Amino acid sequence: MSSHGPAIPMTSHPVRGLTGTAHVPGDKSISHRALILGALAVGETRITDLLEGEDVLRTAQAMRAFGAEVTDHGGGSWSVHGVGVGGFAEPEDVVDCGNSGTGVRLIIGAMATSPITATFTGDASLRSRPMGRVTDPIALFGARAVGRAGGRLPLTVTGAADPLPVRYRVPMPSAQVKSAVLLAGLNAPGDTVVIEAEATRDHTERMLAGFGATVSVETTPEGRVITLTGQPELKPQTIAVPRDPSSAAFPVCAALITEGSDVLVPNIGLNPTRAGLYETLIEMGADLVYENPREVGGEPVADLRARFSPALKGIDVPPERAASMIDEYPILSVVAACAEGTTRMTGVKELRVKESDRIDAMARGLEANGVTVEEGEDWWAVHGRGPGGTPGGGTVAARLDHRIAMSFLCLGMAARKPVKVDDAGPIATSFPVFEPLMTALGARLQGPDR
Repeated sequence: MSSHGPAIPMTSHPVRGLTGTAHVPGDKSISHRALILGALAVGETRITDLLEGEDVLRTAQAMRAFGAEVTDHGGGSWSVHGVGVGGFAEPEDVVDCGNSGTGVRLIIGAMATSPITATFTGDASLRSRPMGRVTDPIALFGARAVGRAGGRLPLTVTGAADPLPVRYRVPMPSAQVKSAVLLAGLNAPGDTVVIEAEATRDHTERMLAGFGATVSVETTPEGRVITLTGQPELKPQTIAVPRDPSSAAFPVCAALITEGSDVLVPNIGLNPTRAGLYETLIEMGADLVYENPREVGGEPVADLRARFSPALKGIDVPPERAASMIDEYPILSVVAACAEGTTRMTGVKELRVKESDRIDAMARGLEANGVTVEEGEDWWAVHGRGPGGTPGGGTVAARLDHRIAMSFLCLGMAARKPVKVDDAGPIATSFPVFEPLMTALGARLQGPDR
């Protein structure tokens, strides 16, 4: 059973030749941040190409609950009339963030330095995920949080009435935690400083500066040091959201492993803190080309052309690359299954606490489809079967995880036998047009009523 209603099983059949242009949705990370910072600005922020998946729509609904006026004008065009830094109202009801770990953690940070109380919940997957990584640093500002054992949702947060600026070293590579602390620092006087040992996606820093906050970033011997000056008046912006590199990963990787494929995926955001998958694929021998590189709204963008790549080889993915591709390891594992040799992924303990335990989910799913996998607490290795060598024929438990579901549906396109996913419903959280987009390229996806 899915949190989105009854389970929606889906079967992906082997095909030859995915071809065409894949217009993937807007970037999820940037969409969340555009809504939240728009709500904290004074005036109207206009957003185009917003990702209209369930995760982002939950954030839009939450910003309304905190007093911002959020309007959907259709076709991915939205406006947000903000309430200003420190202007959040107290929600009248529980804030339900659905499946979105990014949404709930960033919103908790954004409200943690306002003297209001809010209760947060989510679906079964989100309620199982740890929130202490955010509630611990917001306590330093003076906020209080009470939740279930392990700091899990439902969680009630009372913001600090007299917040203090903090200096915080992020204990694990996490853009969500870093961003939550920076958003909390907006309504604290003085400078809030965040230190991260490994660089994570920097959309928050870029967008804060775009909205008029004073933000500096310095690389020092102790790590990447981000300093934010609190209590700015954020100025409304016009934001064109680039297309999501994490969503682009699915048509790109499906094309690389499916014989006869040639797929163009235009307007993809290629922020260096997000592009680790594409660097890894090229090292594996992928026929992947960046066309028309340019800059849009301060973010590097290009069109990606992916062609079937029969010469893919397994590699050791360096652990320091994990932060720049943490959401892409499931689909990378599918590519690894279709490569020659072994692909080893290390330094990825964070995957144990994503929407599901993604290491275990991928290992069990690949094994069900004839692929040998080894795993440890923070690593796993996929022994590739070579192009066209994956048996398929298995049924995979998606575990309420959109990326697990999409990854195995892509595997079914290149395997010898169909691959079935027990519930494709969660795909709507991040990629609501996945099925028609992939079908238009030539995929054969069969749902329960077909």
